[in-house]
Amino acid sequence: MFCCISSLTLRRPGLVLCWFLLCVSLQPHSHRASAVNLRRFIGCAVREFTFQAKKPGCGGLHITTDACWGRCETWEKPVLDPPFIESHQRVCTYNETRLVSVKLPNCQPTVDPTYTYPVALRCDCGVCLTSTTECITSV
Repeated sequence: MFCCISSLTLRRPGLVLCWFLLCVSLQPHSHRASAVNLRRFIGCAVREFTFQAKKPGCGGLHITTDACWGRCETWEKPVLDPPFIESHQRVCTYNETRLVSVKLPNCQPTVDPTYTYPVALRCDCGVCLTSTTECITSV
């Protein structure tokens, strides 16, 4: 399975990071950096994976990069004062990244072949920030 991040998504960096997190969790053939049992791993780490970069008017390109992957401790407990719940919700998120640009193959003459994506340098469990991540909340 390969994930595609469109050029529209690149205009919203938070969506790019969200796609990388999603792609990492869905990659059945991802390379494992160590012998850690990833099914039992609690925490946040940099992990190598491959995806297919695409944008309209160009061919696709398989890219191997580093992304954040993991599970972070989350809990909620009822309290007597509004909003009647205390929650501690952390997500595995990018702490430090660098941007890499590649040229996509077979682009139409009117299409810029440049494709830019983030490479994870450091990941941590942290509060979900909408400036870097697509955060989902319940009502």
